[in-house]
Amino acid sequence: MRPIKLVPDNTNIAFLHWRWVALAVSVFLILSSVALVSIRGLNWGVDFVGGQQMRISFAKPVDIGELRTRLERLNVGDVTIQELGNSQTMNVRIPLAGGGNPISKCLGGGISTDGQALDSNKIASAVRAEIVKGYPGVNIGSVASVSGKVGCELFSTGSLALTLAMAGIALFIWFRFEWQFGVGALVTLFHDVVLTFGFFALTQLQFDLNVIAAILTIIGYSLNDTIVVYDRIRENLKKYRKMAMEPLIDLSTNETLSRTVTTSLSLIITLAILLFLGPDMIFGFTAAMLLGIVIGTFSSFYISNPVLIWLKVGPNSFLATTRNENAERVTKPEGFL
Repeated sequence: MRPIKLVPDNTNIAFLHWRWVALAVSVFLILSSVALVSIRGLNWGVDFVGGQQMRISFAKPVDIGELRTRLERLNVGDVTIQELGNSQTMNVRIPLAGGGNPISKCLGGGISTDGQALDSNKIASAVRAEIVKGYPGVNIGSVASVSGKVGCELFSTGSLALTLAMAGIALFIWFRFEWQFGVGALVTLFHDVVLTFGFFALTQLQFDLNVIAAILTIIGYSLNDTIVVYDRIRENLKKYRKMAMEPLIDLSTNETLSRTVTTSLSLIITLAILLFLGPDMIFGFTAAMLLGIVIGTFSSFYISNPVLIWLKVGPNSFLATTRNENAERVTKPEGFL
């Protein structure tokens, strides 16, 4: 049986022909993401804002509005209630007093004290007692509790991890290739991360440590895809020394297209199945991963590659001063338009 080829051997797609359209779309999405994060904010999980989170299974379907009204009578603050797949399974989140945006909380020194943590435990106990009283047969499953100080530390370390990952990747590519490639990789990663934040601001899916893990994974995947294309570009710069940069980059992208499509499509199919059939607890992680794979594939074509043109990368960026007599001296490889 002959293997199926998702990308024919003679594929010749002029990716950079559409780079200005892709750039306009990316700029619009980045500005929209920044606006969404600034205006709507993120739905921070208990990991960052502190508080308690309870997974509750009811004996029969429950109306969220009725449950929220019942809990509001306890004066427990802004309780967040979310369905987990059906109207019988709920996620109830009780933030600490003064919780909210962990950025302002951590920078402003508004870290919860032991007294606030004690009050939070009392509130959670009152919520559990009210739910058990009002809904016979209820089962309160996993309960996650995070203090304000721990939440602040998790936010700080998570932010530091993202920053160091992006900086380390840029430095690695800088030393592996040239500084222009490091800039291209950093711009690409910034594009992917900002759009992921914008997605979570738009959908208001819970932003917790699982999402941070997903973003770090996205950074790794995007880097891997970008390095493969960059390495082929460097090889072709040595081979086709007189070829213009635009057709050379298109040639390199087409030569690695089969690998990119196969890898991305395999991941997309797996993540799509996991998104719809997987457990609710990792829904945000899976959604972030699926979005990141799509965005990362797009940015490898239309963000990282055009940056090389704008930064004036050419054959002299890699060749030594001594001339390589074995190098090809063609403008375009035969059969490439």
